[in-house]
Amino acid sequence: MISKILNKVDAPFDENVIDIEKEKLIIAGPCAIESYDQLLETARFIKSKGVKILRGGAYKPRTSPFAFQGMRKEGLEILKAVKKEVGIMAVTEAIDEKSLSEVYEVSDMIQIGSRNMQNFSLLVEAGKQDKPILLKRGMSATIKEWIHAAEYIAKQGNTKIIMCERGIRTFNDYTRNTMDIAAIPIIKQETGLKVIADPSHGTGKRNLILPMSLASLAAGADGLIIEVHPQPEDALSDGDQSLNFEEFSNLISVIKG
Repeated sequence: MISKILNKVDAPFDENVIDIEKEKLIIAGPCAIESYDQLLETARFIKSKGVKILRGGAYKPRTSPFAFQGMRKEGLEILKAVKKEVGIMAVTEAIDEKSLSEVYEVSDMIQIGSRNMQNFSLLVEAGKQDKPILLKRGMSATIKEWIHAAEYIAKQGNTKIIMCERGIRTFNDYTRNTMDIAAIPIIKQETGLKVIADPSHGTGKRNLILPMSLASLAAGADGLIIEVHPQPEDALSDGDQSLNFEEFSNLISVIKG
């Protein structure tokens, strides 16, 4: 065992928030919140497909400072309103300690993104929260580094951690990242934590999302997080890796048999 903490804890999730034991967890929604109408339309659609958790970024740390950075607090207000209107749970990303407190008030699950996987002060503060933490793997992180990041959270008392394999940077330049499918059973064996896969970021190509979703589930993933947008061609962020409604409907049909 690599982990010194995680394999020694038993942290069942509050079934009022999430119950991964009974069914695969599907999280879906746009990369970034762009407007109330965009998020409302998406939330209503994914709920009609049985999805219980809406994703949508209000704070968007981007590689380029000129890329869309999200609507920030306004985005959180939109997320709050849509949650109430549709009756759906939500996950969104905290990028620093200040945004963590803002996200906590709105989100049912707090995401720590790839770029912040080793933001240790943020991990420590996340560990003090009483809500589930979705911890994405850093784009260049080893499995051991990813586990240690989870331990930073767990050491503070919060062991409600879901690990998210979202691809890593390799010599491959055909896809945005390389999905490390082997990491899924490794993390489950080494930590006992739940693991979901993000084939949207893992590939960066919408035509690869379905096959990589199936591969991830076959490898033991406890769920998926999928980017969905009403009109991906017009998305302000990650349109090339977002499914439209018809494509997402097909994915749900296939994975649920």
